[in-house]
Amino acid sequence: MSIRSRIAGIGMYVPQNVFTNNDLARYMDTSDEWITERTGIKERRYADRTGETTTTMGVEAAKIAIERAGITARDIDFIVFATLSPDYYFPGCGVLLQRAMQMKEVGALDVRNQCSGFVYALSVADQFIKSGMYKNVLVVGAEKHSFGLDFSTRGRNVAVIFGDGAGAVVLQPTEKENQGILSTHLHSDGASAEILAMYNPGTHANHWVKETKLADFDDAEIGEMFFSH
Repeated sequence: MSIRSRIAGIGMYVPQNVFTNNDLARYMDTSDEWITERTGIKERRYADRTGETTTTMGVEAAKIAIERAGITARDIDFIVFATLSPDYYFPGCGVLLQRAMQMKEVGALDVRNQCSGFVYALSVADQFIKSGMYKNVLVVGAEKHSFGLDFSTRGRNVAVIFGDGAGAVVLQPTEKENQGILSTHLHSDGASAEILAMYNPGTHANHWVKETKLADFDDAEIGEMFFSH
């Protein structure tokens, strides 16, 4: 009988700091009605800037997922961490989470696929389970977008969409026909790559990045692509 991956435990974490549409209207030309009509969003959560990071949020979500799976952090065989807002350019958040949770020296892989990152991370973990290589794979998706948002009217189309938080699942093998991930279908389309790009930091210009260049933050002009019309 074939082995499938089942989700044995789910966890999530959001920061305590609530930022409503009316709060955003204090900084930019917008309103609760304008945001709700286009996105359906009423509020978002922002991380505490004094100590809350992508990794620490991921840790909190992972703790819950692991507990609900009925195992301990020491039982985790592999970590897949999806984020586009890592604590550092390197090392990855997966390694930082492994250290913070005092896990065994298991493999840790970061996935950088932006909005689809968790789907890709889940697919990677699924293959590890189905191959029989690992028995308890932790998948984490976490983002701390608030640190890089432009809260002026210029950045409105992006700022109204994104917040901070984390989710996690533990995958385990199962042979039951009525359980498990059925399949995943991954695709890509690079036609709009430059429109969606975040240029800094990056090696596209073939030069060392200076502080002045990092300060020239490039908001990806993607907001309107997600609005309801």
